[in-house]
Amino acid sequence: MTTLPEIAARLPGYDPDDLDVATAQRFLGALVSAPADIESLALGQALDRVLAHDLVSPINVPAHDNSAMDGYAFAGSALQAGKALRLRIAGRAHAGTTWQETLAPGECLRIMTGAVMPPGLDTVVPQELVTLQGDHIEIAPDLLRPGANRRLCGEDLQQGAVALARGERLTPAALGLLASLGLAQAQVFRKLRVAYFSTGDEILSPGEAPRAAAVYDSNRYTICALLRRLGVEVIEGPPVGDDPALLEAALRRAAGEADAVITSGGVSTGDADHLRPLLQRLGEVTFWRIAMRPGRPLAVGRLGTGASPAILFGLPGNPVAAMVAFIALVRPALAQMMGCRARPQPLLQAMSCETLRKRPGRTEYQRGIVSTAADGRLQVRTTGNQGSGVLSSMLQANGLIVLHHDQGTVQAGAQVDVLMFDGAI
Repeated sequence: MTTLPEIAARLPGYDPDDLDVATAQRFLGALVSAPADIESLALGQALDRVLAHDLVSPINVPAHDNSAMDGYAFAGSALQAGKALRLRIAGRAHAGTTWQETLAPGECLRIMTGAVMPPGLDTVVPQELVTLQGDHIEIAPDLLRPGANRRLCGEDLQQGAVALARGERLTPAALGLLASLGLAQAQVFRKLRVAYFSTGDEILSPGEAPRAAAVYDSNRYTICALLRRLGVEVIEGPPVGDDPALLEAALRRAAGEADAVITSGGVSTGDADHLRPLLQRLGEVTFWRIAMRPGRPLAVGRLGTGASPAILFGLPGNPVAAMVAFIALVRPALAQMMGCRARPQPLLQAMSCETLRKRPGRTEYQRGIVSTAADGRLQVRTTGNQGSGVLSSMLQANGLIVLHHDQGTVQAGAQVDVLMFDGAI
């Protein structure tokens, strides 16, 4: 197993006290790995699970050339430039049956969408584009080309080709594709188990009576909800106060139950002096100060000394900082632990409605509201106060404006990258 110092040594410019977001993401990518355990699930139970092997198509999809339209099938060689075509209707073909007869020259076949194209027929004219005259149709000159409106055998998937690659999440479309191949089950990685608890003497659980200097635990609900959206099995623990013995017991218990352990609070510079010796006793942990806003402090590493230690993510305590650090850093790492293929989080571009002040040397994630301008272009404005404790801003926003590490102040009217919440949270 590669140690944390060995991972760090492979990353140029690694500095735990001033770590850029891209380097932190590469470190986490090297730290985590997919689970080894695989299970077989019925398609109806496999939504959002991760495919464990390349899936090779056992059949052609579609299995035959077929009609893409309700209309009339005929041999495209009968079409002549500048001339109308008149054809006699010799029969009907419906989806689910095979028309067995043979057409003579000058004849066509009434055909329904999805019906198999008989041999020799390669073109379909939609029914609304013909003139019907008794048992004949007339097609206007230069209306279509040979081969029009025909779906080819194997056009969607060819037998023997990879239909879905290892690491694909089984979305509704993916499940439909598997069903179209006649497959009733899928081989998937087992569900990732993630334990979470909040830390700090100031934490109150909802329903408890308020007290001076205490705050209600919102992080438990935001982070656990983000985890459930990701599709992991969540193991929730109660808040743990600033007591080394209680914290050690909670960490040991969580590490024994889960593949990953997430905490919030207790990872700032002052608190790290208290946590560092405890976490180093339990495993191998490093404390980061990341060049990002919000979400600067983060603890990462391994808990336990066995063959499969749990991965620790210690999030900051401020509510927005915890959510942003999860979205930018923890969520991609957990997806990799689930077995998902590594993919960058997609960004869209929008015009900034205001000047965004920023200094180079850190990545900023500002809460933004994306809308459509009068000219049809996407535009984005901030939610206002960008404090790391203003949780209401995450409710108002529909995305994060991403101001990159080397980027400076952005003038109003300039294009900026936005990480949309839809699909991320």
